[in-house]
Amino acid sequence: MSSLLTNSTAMTALQTLRSVSSQLATTQTRISTGQRVSTASDNAAYWSIATSMRSDNAALSAVSDSLGLSAATVDTEYTALNTVIGDKDSGLTKLQALLVEAKTAGIDRSKIQADVTQIQAQLKSTASSATINGINWLSIDTSSGSTATPTSFSLVSSYSRVGSTPTIGSITVTTATYALYTTGGATKTGILDTVSGGSTGASIDTIAIGSLTDSAADQTKLDGYIAQVTAAIGSVASAAANLGAVKNRISTNTEFVKSLMDSVDRGVGQLVDADMNQESTRLAALQVQQQLGVQALSIANNSSQSILSLFR
Repeated sequence: MSSLLTNSTAMTALQTLRSVSSQLATTQTRISTGQRVSTASDNAAYWSIATSMRSDNAALSAVSDSLGLSAATVDTEYTALNTVIGDKDSGLTKLQALLVEAKTAGIDRSKIQADVTQIQAQLKSTASSATINGINWLSIDTSSGSTATPTSFSLVSSYSRVGSTPTIGSITVTTATYALYTTGGATKTGILDTVSGGSTGASIDTIAIGSLTDSAADQTKLDGYIAQVTAAIGSVASAAANLGAVKNRISTNTEFVKSLMDSVDRGVGQLVDADMNQESTRLAALQVQQQLGVQALSIANNSSQSILSLFR
């Protein structure tokens, strides 16, 4: 039946054209954004999961930055400890050699003392210079005031989330393990400023041999100084080895966090990214369907014109 009021063919063609236009708009949005799920209305479940994963990745990025700062801090202290140990020309190693040389009968120990004094000053300078971002683990303040150095530092090393509960992993560093010099406290407790031999003894920082002689008592004192420096070398080496282990752990965690961030990015991409090959193919097909829909609607609208011929 032909009707002027109801053109069912045109209505069908219009519905088809609307559907094609809607799909075309969706495809164009996916192509322009690169995502098949860009809003919650596209897929609420996937959008929610992707949003949480992006949030986790932001936290992992912060962990990566923190690990970078921690690595710089540990590397600074580690380098200073190695410098303090020194070699045949510097540091505790050179100090030990000088003290052994001072055991020689008839040697001018006042001249050796000049070198000892310079090494002592260099050791203290190295420790005080090992500061980064206001942190120094080698020269610490053991007072109870507001300027006191914290007894430990927590270096952020990881982040994880199970359900809605986040967990922050950290590496704890105890400052007393690496302290070479201390200030503010009633007694010196650093590796290089702790007094050995009671109130009449000396620390590495205050060893003085300029007035010593070849007497048995002074030779015994020199033996004590040598043993003291040897023990200090062992303690500093142990502290450096500890920091070396921390340094390796931070390096490993840094690489893992970077890999984990890449993995999360890939996971988000699999959830929400559009397949551009598929979308480009769909776009071409929908454009053809749209053109055909417009033509079909035009034909359906023109079909009513044939009714006029019945009244001529």
